[in-house]
Amino acid sequence: MPPRWLYALAASAALACTGASAADVRVMISAGFYSVYSELAPAFERASGHRLVTTRGPSIGDSPEAIPARLARGEGADVVILDGSAADDLARRGLASAGSKVELARSLVGMVVRAGSPKPDIGNAEALRAALLAAKSIAYSDSGSGTYLSTVLFQKMGIAEQLAGKSRKVRGPPSGEPVAAVVARGEAEIGFQQMSELLHVAGVSVVGPIPADLQPGFSFAAALTSNAQNEEAAGALIRFLSSPEAVPVISRAGLMPPAR
Repeated sequence: MPPRWLYALAASAALACTGASAADVRVMISAGFYSVYSELAPAFERASGHRLVTTRGPSIGDSPEAIPARLARGEGADVVILDGSAADDLARRGLASAGSKVELARSLVGMVVRAGSPKPDIGNAEALRAALLAAKSIAYSDSGSGTYLSTVLFQKMGIAEQLAGKSRKVRGPPSGEPVAAVVARGEAEIGFQQMSELLHVAGVSVVGPIPADLQPGFSFAAALTSNAQNEEAAGALIRFLSSPEAVPVISRAGLMPPAR
């Protein structure tokens, strides 16, 4: 039997979609919220009758697969689900509908090592700094968390130059892979990405989130695009993903429900 929360979620989807005729909803989504979305999407489709057409890409960065780059060159979408600050930037650029942003979850940046390797202490800023300097190789994502590490945190800690020669930026899905996969193969000693992207990759051990005072305060949000063709159905999806019944799935993915 499906768990009780799934029945409640299906009911929430049905209520969210009242009055909307069946439609294709085009979704662009980044990796950090994808595990939640992939678990909830079938319930939404069954209850609503809508079909989700999904494209994946990073929230930011110079990859041609990045969501801002896709929208800027005219690829169509009704909903974007990505880093909250990236959603704000899309609205400023006229690529997302102003005022449509809804926060879905809060996220922490974490660290992994290869399974069986010792876990370094990263419990405070000094310990993390020592672990970074001691590591032979470091991997981070080409999206929000990696951009924060390479352009903000390493500079703030005064070790950017020491880390430059042993750091590697990893292209994420759809054509790439999670940072943890690189660490699992032994191609990097330690790796950093958002916790939701690290927890369920085989072959690594999660060390934990970086210290709270070094966290960038990431969140994931959904927004309507400025050229959405099916606003009513797209809005129903956003209400569904932000409903209280979605919280168990969000928590299980290593994310935190937003403060409402």
